[in-house]
Amino acid sequence: MATTATRGSAVTRGSALRVLLFTELKLYLREGYAPVVSLVLPLLLLIIFGFIPTFKNPNSSLGGYSVLDTYIPVLIVLSLSLVSLSIMPGVLGSYREKGVLRRLQTTPVGPARVLAAQLVINLCSAVLVTIMILVVASVAFSVAWPQQFAGFAVATLLTAVALICIGLFVAAVAPTGRSAQIIGGVSFYPLMFFAGLWYPLPLMPSVLRGICYATPLGASVQALDDAGGGVWPHPLQLLTLAAYAVVFGAAAARFFRWE
Repeated sequence: MATTATRGSAVTRGSALRVLLFTELKLYLREGYAPVVSLVLPLLLLIIFGFIPTFKNPNSSLGGYSVLDTYIPVLIVLSLSLVSLSIMPGVLGSYREKGVLRRLQTTPVGPARVLAAQLVINLCSAVLVTIMILVVASVAFSVAWPQQFAGFAVATLLTAVALICIGLFVAAVAPTGRSAQIIGGVSFYPLMFFAGLWYPLPLMPSVLRGICYATPLGASVQALDDAGGGVWPHPLQLLTLAAYAVVFGAAAARFFRWE
């Protein structure tokens, strides 16, 4: 009897998670804002950069790579950052503010599965946008695929997990959905500076470049650059990303409030 009950409970929990995943995905697509920001904006920037002639010419100060080559990792982390810092914290904050998470505590679904559904949806979005950027860059502008693809995949996954953990922490400490969105949005701009969105990392002064590499997005761009050039990402950059994921993930778990 106990075994049957346990199996039934496991099936119920699994079914609840599947239903919640489907529901959260429909809400994600119905909002429109999230897919446009996370998928369309980076591709639009890629197309704009790709049609600037000087961006496609090899540059000796960039190690023989073009400006467009160096911007591929930046556009990838741009998309991941928009979802993790600007969209997800606001969604979770509004769920808590409206009492959705509190009500879920009384159901078999449980509020923790909301976090799991958000994690899965955002990871899938990260994979999709990364593939789309690489395909469009390769087909439309002859940008080479990453030569160390396994390292590139590992760096992208670590980046996504680290940023999602930071976003969860923002959602944990922000009192409302609106404030979570504002905090995440404000954090987005300095982090993107350190990623080299406005000025390529290789052209920065060495001291500033060292600071950038200690940030999650600077470490991510460097790791993706290494993999794109055919070498395994530097262990220090991967450890930096893993450290951000562990620290902010633990802090989010410690301080997250369901109501």
